[in-house]
Amino acid sequence: MKHLFVSLLLLGAFLHALAQCAAPASEFQLEGDYLLAGLFDIHHDNSAVKQDRPEAIDCSSKPFILSSYRRFQLMRFSVEEINNSTKLLPNVSLGYEIFDHCSDIQNFPGILKLLSVDGLIQPWGEPHKNLSKVMAVVGTYTSTQALTVAPLFMMDLIPMVSYGAASSVFSRKQNFPSFLRSVHPNKEVIEVIVNIMQHFNWSWVAFLNIDDDYGNDGRDLFIKRINNTDICLAYTKGLNKYTDHSKIFKQIEAQRIPIIIVFAPEWTAEDLINEAIKLNVTKKVWIAGDAWSLNKELPKKKGIKNIGTVIGVSEPKMTIPGFREFIYSSKSQTYCENEEQNMLCNQVCNCSSLSAEEILAVDPSFNFPVYSAVHAIAHALHNALQCESGRCNSNITVYPHMVLAELKKSNFTLLNQSVTFDENGDPNFGSYSIVFWNQSGDAEEIGFCHFHPKFHFFINDTKIQWNTKEKVPTARCSKECEEGSAKTQHGIHKCCFDCEICPKETYINKTEDSYKCINCKETEWSAAGSTSCNLRLVEYIPFTDSGAILIMVGAWALVGLTLAMSVLFAINYNTPVVRSAGGPMCFLIFGCLSLCSLSVFFYFGKPTTSFCILRFLSFLLFYTVCLACFVVRSFQIVCIFKIAAKFPKLHRLWMKYHGQWLVITAAFVTQALLLLFGYTFAPPKPSNETFWYPDKIILGCDITLKATFGPVVLLLSLCSLCFIFSYMGKDLPKNYNEAKTITFCLLLLILTWIIFVTEYLLYHGKYIQTLNALAILSSLYSFLLWYFLPKCYIIIFQPHRNTQEYFQGLIQNYTKTISQ
Repeated sequence: MKHLFVSLLLLGAFLHALAQCAAPASEFQLEGDYLLAGLFDIHHDNSAVKQDRPEAIDCSSKPFILSSYRRFQLMRFSVEEINNSTKLLPNVSLGYEIFDHCSDIQNFPGILKLLSVDGLIQPWGEPHKNLSKVMAVVGTYTSTQALTVAPLFMMDLIPMVSYGAASSVFSRKQNFPSFLRSVHPNKEVIEVIVNIMQHFNWSWVAFLNIDDDYGNDGRDLFIKRINNTDICLAYTKGLNKYTDHSKIFKQIEAQRIPIIIVFAPEWTAEDLINEAIKLNVTKKVWIAGDAWSLNKELPKKKGIKNIGTVIGVSEPKMTIPGFREFIYSSKSQTYCENEEQNMLCNQVCNCSSLSAEEILAVDPSFNFPVYSAVHAIAHALHNALQCESGRCNSNITVYPHMVLAELKKSNFTLLNQSVTFDENGDPNFGSYSIVFWNQSGDAEEIGFCHFHPKFHFFINDTKIQWNTKEKVPTARCSKECEEGSAKTQHGIHKCCFDCEICPKETYINKTEDSYKCINCKETEWSAAGSTSCNLRLVEYIPFTDSGAILIMVGAWALVGLTLAMSVLFAINYNTPVVRSAGGPMCFLIFGCLSLCSLSVFFYFGKPTTSFCILRFLSFLLFYTVCLACFVVRSFQIVCIFKIAAKFPKLHRLWMKYHGQWLVITAAFVTQALLLLFGYTFAPPKPSNETFWYPDKIILGCDITLKATFGPVVLLLSLCSLCFIFSYMGKDLPKNYNEAKTITFCLLLLILTWIIFVTEYLLYHGKYIQTLNALAILSSLYSFLLWYFLPKCYIIIFQPHRNTQEYFQGLIQNYTKTISQ
């Protein structure tokens, strides 16, 4: 009797279970007016498949991914939520057919089933007549999976909204016209990672990525993004199941790389971190990509604290209202999967042992992208069916391309997020959180990065507990240069460099280019090792300078003296002293000395081109006439006392053709031509002297050798002739000292310019202009005071020596002396 009762009880339980399984209850399928497809890798195929005949892969035999199963449940919840809504798709129900897409290349039976109509695929049929019953596809998770199956959906413009495929290739609409995604592309994740690096001033990093389309795209974007920054990629390696982790960590340690960026899905990252713990890799900073930064198991793993500090980029943790209740309700139900019928389509999941708590506690990454993808499709279908009035138009036949058109125009609010897509099908919504794996094993939010509507990046450094005892780790190949030093790269990495102090007249601006010393402008100066240039002090002699005033007063005094002497000589024109001094030639000398004094005034004030021309032109031209006059006068003195007695014929020719005026005219014309040619080809111009004084600009005039060589040589020649002729008369009568006076004046002239040239070679300040003007004034006064003033003294105070008899007596006595 007892055995019979047990048998009946078991039979009742079997019949009850049979009744439950008889119903078409499955987590993978739901009937509805419009069908959505879902592709989720609930299991993951990470092993090489070797087969001798074609067959579909059995996903259920692969490693189970709990986080992907949660996303799978989220699609189911989203569809149920929409079906229960009275505002979105009223009187229309959504159905779904979801596949466990665990393999990149071997899950095509499910894809082909989605694309077929009544089990038949007609690739060459007429448009719209062979379309599948699927309105849109949610998935896939990885970029490689999407690249494998997306072209099949693109052919008939069936919208495919991925919640995880982040590779940049999907932004190319010419290749993927009906592909959209609710997850941010890799470009934005890389942007956040680079901003983290720059925030902490890290420049010496390793980049480890999964060796597939997703990881390689992230690596390429990272290399492109860090171009023209201070960040250097010291080491990079693609990860796969054959990777020798020990070798990777040895190479990283050999290059002393403290920062490791891991751009890989969770299963690849788990293998890497587990090996790091096993190999005792310590004191590193790990930058986690958004695919594994919210991993729930790794932060609590034994030994995880020894590997260093983990900072990650993740989606913000969002609570989806009603999802928790849905999971509890769902796990209380019994689902019977017909394994024999559905194995080839991968719609079997032996997940009955999972509790609701396990599902809700798993990594929440990519949950909102799944949720927003389903809602975006629902809103697009809502608009295509013209459901704004409260009921959908059942007379409209909706095709997938119509849903695609509305998807591109998406603009609705979901959990306070404005869901829109850009022209590439990438999301214009969402943001990133920056997380830190704290001591409790939780991913604590320490910052954020917003891309829309504008970029905003923030990190709260105080929340991070570094493995270096509260000190931010450094990550550099070379120690940073001191202020005022430029970097000189050695090797292939710009982060590896030597430091060289920038020389004077240059500076370094690290914000612009830390590898180059920039030359200061001509109006600026800098000492060695400067970070900026200083304005030079502009110096010149103004007219109000005390030295300038004294020299200009001296010039006016010279003009006054020459005018007074001219009047005195004019009154005593027929006296022997005036005639012996040169007669009419004296007035020419007085005039030229006055004109020469004008050049003094052009040495003061801010130099201009006209000032530079006039300060040299008037002196060189008119002083040539003065020297020519004294050359002639010296020659005449010698001629009178010596040549006339010995060479009377030569003396007669000289007197007949007025040789003195011919010589003076020739000297004047020659000097005028030399100055004309010189100033034509190389005119004097203002110059800024910056060589001798680094902090000053000495304003002056640039006189080239081409412009002054000829005129100066002519002056020196005249001076030499004058000296020779005057020296020949050194033995003339003691009381008749014309030649001696000229010789003395010439010696003063030569001494003046020797002193000035010496000062010019030794001193290069602004007062060299004053000294130049003083040398000119001294040259003028040397003849005026030492040649003409004694004669004025004789005319005024010794008139007895200014008689014809006195001069004739001197000449007769000297003639008798030399004839003996």
